[in-house]
Amino acid sequence: MSDTDGKKTLGLRGGARPGNVKQSFSHGRTKNVVVETKRKRVVVPKTGASKGGASGASLGDPAKRPAGITDAEMERRLKAVQAARSREVEEAAAREAEEKARAEDRERRRAEQEAKEQEERDREESLKAKAEEEERKLREAEAAAQAAAAPAPAAAEQPQRAAPSRPAPQDATARKKDRDADQRNNRNKGADDGRRSGKLTLNQALSGGEGGRQRSMAAMKRKQERARQKAMGGSVEREKVTRTVNLPEAIVVSELANRMAERVGDVVKSLMQMGMMVTQNQTIDADTAELIIEEFGHTVNRVSDADVEQVIHEVEDKPEDLQPRPPVITIMGHVDHGKTSLLDAIRNAKVVAGEAGGITQHIGAYQVVTDTGAVLSFLDTPGHAAFTSMRSRGAQVTDIVVLVVAADDAVMPQTVEAINHAKAAKVPMIVAINKIDKPGANPDKVRTDLLQHEVIVEKMSGEVQDVEVSAINGDGLDDLLEAIALQSELLELKANPNRAAQGAVIEAQLDVGRGPVATVLIQNGTLRQGDIFVVGEQYGKVRALINDKGERIKEAGPSVPVEVLGLNGTPEAGDVLNVTSTEAQAREIAEYREKAAKDKRAAAGAATTLEQLMANAKENENVSELPILVKADVQGSAEAIVQAMEKIGNDEVRVRVLHSGVGAITETDVGLAEASGAPIMGFNVRANASARNTANQKGVEIRYYSVIYDLVDDVKAAASGLLSNEIKENFIGYANIKEVFKVTGIGKVAGCLVTEGVARRSAGVRLLRDNVVVHEGTLKTLKRFKDEVSDVQSGQECGMAFENYDDIREGDVIEIFEREEVTRTLA
Repeated sequence: MSDTDGKKTLGLRGGARPGNVKQSFSHGRTKNVVVETKRKRVVVPKTGASKGGASGASLGDPAKRPAGITDAEMERRLKAVQAARSREVEEAAAREAEEKARAEDRERRRAEQEAKEQEERDREESLKAKAEEEERKLREAEAAAQAAAAPAPAAAEQPQRAAPSRPAPQDATARKKDRDADQRNNRNKGADDGRRSGKLTLNQALSGGEGGRQRSMAAMKRKQERARQKAMGGSVEREKVTRTVNLPEAIVVSELANRMAERVGDVVKSLMQMGMMVTQNQTIDADTAELIIEEFGHTVNRVSDADVEQVIHEVEDKPEDLQPRPPVITIMGHVDHGKTSLLDAIRNAKVVAGEAGGITQHIGAYQVVTDTGAVLSFLDTPGHAAFTSMRSRGAQVTDIVVLVVAADDAVMPQTVEAINHAKAAKVPMIVAINKIDKPGANPDKVRTDLLQHEVIVEKMSGEVQDVEVSAINGDGLDDLLEAIALQSELLELKANPNRAAQGAVIEAQLDVGRGPVATVLIQNGTLRQGDIFVVGEQYGKVRALINDKGERIKEAGPSVPVEVLGLNGTPEAGDVLNVTSTEAQAREIAEYREKAAKDKRAAAGAATTLEQLMANAKENENVSELPILVKADVQGSAEAIVQAMEKIGNDEVRVRVLHSGVGAITETDVGLAEASGAPIMGFNVRANASARNTANQKGVEIRYYSVIYDLVDDVKAAASGLLSNEIKENFIGYANIKEVFKVTGIGKVAGCLVTEGVARRSAGVRLLRDNVVVHEGTLKTLKRFKDEVSDVQSGQECGMAFENYDDIREGDVIEIFEREEVTRTLA
């Protein structure tokens, strides 16, 4: 066969083949389409390579090899195919071995599970058989006892009657096996269901179950363990976990159950067994809770809610840590004796000009640097009687008291009050006799008056320093500063600046732009910007510190007065500021203090019994009240106004402060005032626009004040209007009855002689017999001879007849008087 005949044409096997496809359309239309069908190309290498030969014959038939493929290329391809096939064989063998191992593992686990189940079933059957054996012996013993107790005929008949009903032993055994098999199948089925239900599938996890919650795997395992214990014929009690329960003074039932890790229902049940019908949301006392805890087998650890304040307990400073600090000087004295003017002269600043009416309404805190370089911290307290509590707080935080007494006015009531505060605080006192430049000044009289209050100055051979000063021309100021410096050296004032800050709130107010602002005098440590602190019932983080000159500072050391910004509420003047380590501690302490104050107020209200309420209601029956609302710019002023209002009144009328607060007058205040019919007193504050509109619509009176004198005087005048007018009697005359006549149509008429004053027809009269009043009334007639007259003068005779009274006798005395209404005022 020639080469031409032996060769085949190069091409694709099974190439494109034409075909017809009939397409059908709507309305019976069809169409024939010619398409080409292509088959997948398959390359199969030929393995008919020749062996031997010096030249290395080709590895396949060249006639069947694709064109352009050399022998080396063909050999490489064959090796690659063979390697791929060998890898496939190895992978198949590995897969088969792995499947076989898995099957063996499954079989082993199935065998272990079946062996375990069989062991459990055998154990259960043995327990059941033992129980049935014991029950059978018990029945036989009971039957023997009954047979011994019954008569002989009855005992003979009993087996005959019972024999037909007893089945054959073989039938009983067969039925017992069937019953056990049914129970075992049911139990296994239930166990299988339990095991299957305990497995968490992907669908269950994604779906979230009913309500979006699924029981945890631990709960499933506990359930399976309980089912297994139950299947074994008895419940095994879990081991009791004993806990130490922290028990406060009062605790909610649900919280008690949570701390014991017990069911709430069990705790409520125990309380009900003790005779207490409570719910889980009710509070029980510590003694009752302790009984419950011991009943459940736990240990009690009695704690107090006040333990949260242990983090701010004072720590004693080491002597080597203490450093000298500036003294805190409080200026005290009577109103208008020149306290602020004296401080003004020391500071070289005009402070009085900023106070309404020229009197101090707030506690001012200032720092002064003397010519010698000494730093002094001054507190300027108001001298008015309404600011007693504010002066008291000033004395509690001070080191030295400067008692200012005017040389032309001597010792006054508030001067005595300031002396008492200084003595109570046990701080040294320096007497500054002011206004010595006035013509009527008499410093010696001041020294003599102070002796009555056990204040003996140095010029009177005492220990209290006294300095004569003049705030107007500056005389004696250097001597006063020298006396203060000397006193502070004797005190050896020291503090530790390198510790958490502690201070006292001198004043607090609600600023519109800055929020709650507290004026704090640092007593120990250093207060820095960013510190977290708690002050009274409020807490916060120091956002800014502002000194007495209005400058922002980064930190404030001991004896430095600063304004603190960053509180969450307005504290009370006099509260103590303490720095804490975390905000959580500060919040917890503030919440505890707020709750304690609320409970204290509630306890004070609950302590009033029904009898006391009734007694108070009877006492207040005839007492008129003037309700008012007070809003002030700072806490100290509001407190002082409320105290002044409480002193206004008597047994008939009094002032009742419905609400007092700090800040602008709001719609809430107007609503409260409208409901109670009370006016609103604003002290250095104003009502906002909405509050003004609401007040105009509802007719609520708002009064604004900047001087406390004016506010107190207006409230006194308003309270005086509630007083009933006083009836005053003015005696205008006396008359003696000389003779009694009987007149037809009138009755008995007394012939009288006016012995004193004048007798008037419109006046009131009393009939006196032996100086005892026997009748009081009005005149029916007053005649002079036969004429009716309006009055009769002394020394003249007249005829008198009383309205609805005829028991008049000769020798009686008629007292004639007039009534006058006098308007009363409160002192």
